[in-house]
Amino acid sequence: MQDPKHLFRFESDTDLADAQAGVLVASLGGFVDAGQAQDLLTRHLLAAHSSTVVASFDVDQVLDYRGRRPVMTFDKDRWTGYADPSLLLHRVTDRSGQPFLLLSGPEPDYQWERMAAAITELVRALGVTLTVSVHGIPMAVPHTRPLGMTPHATSQRLLGEVEPVFGTIQVPGSFVSLLEYRLGEQGHDAMGFAVHVPHYLAQAEYPEAALVALDALVGATGLDLSRDELAAAAVTTGSAVAQEVADNEEVTALVGSLEAQYDAFMAGRSRPSLLAPDASQLPSADEIGADVEEFLRSFSVDGSAETGEAGGA
Repeated sequence: MQDPKHLFRFESDTDLADAQAGVLVASLGGFVDAGQAQDLLTRHLLAAHSSTVVASFDVDQVLDYRGRRPVMTFDKDRWTGYADPSLLLHRVTDRSGQPFLLLSGPEPDYQWERMAAAITELVRALGVTLTVSVHGIPMAVPHTRPLGMTPHATSQRLLGEVEPVFGTIQVPGSFVSLLEYRLGEQGHDAMGFAVHVPHYLAQAEYPEAALVALDALVGATGLDLSRDELAAAAVTTGSAVAQEVADNEEVTALVGSLEAQYDAFMAGRSRPSLLAPDASQLPSADEIGADVEEFLRSFSVDGSAETGEAGGA
């Protein structure tokens, strides 16, 4: 492997002593980001809080330009602009003055192991004690019910009392998932949250998912982050989705079916509710997993047409 340190450079005015921060938020795209939860959250963090760029990565070494062609502007008879991709490490300050790091940009196409090693070097150099990621995943759930999450971490200590829903599964990999795995192997704390987004809204911007991700980030890190803008966007989008659903009988039927399945699952099918305040009343992980599998098998609606209509909400 080539030296990972050659993949990034600190900005010329960066003082490493002043760039120290305990939290790193890794936002590098991925295989899926339903509701654009990660993208919305990243843009919100940078827009609502003061920040500076402390380091940048050499994207020419890790991106496939032909796979994700950057946009260029043509004006009459000449090229006038190029949206060059960038992968940047920002130092952001929360509302209380606490700094954290935000790594944002496109997911690398190449050199995943070298990139993971490079970010690990930054974690060590900048005193990071916790790396966090968030993204959205499409689920057969209705938008009229609270959005759930699947948390994961390099140590059970970071998760607390969380009942796993799924057993062992294999899914397409993402760079941030590999990063979390490699950080854990080297004894660093890392965790992430996959927000469950209604599958019929997966292709649209869904601020409610980003808001849930923001609250999870705050809960995991203790950062004092602004949520007003996302909350307002979530209300506006929620009203638009409700109106579109009300105007479409097919989508209304789909949502009603998902509501019934969701409520039946949460009721535990005659077992204690998953919302029971006493953890001892909860069903076992095997029972929950069986319920989830049965729930997913029971979803037999052909959502191709319905998804397309509701996805534009």
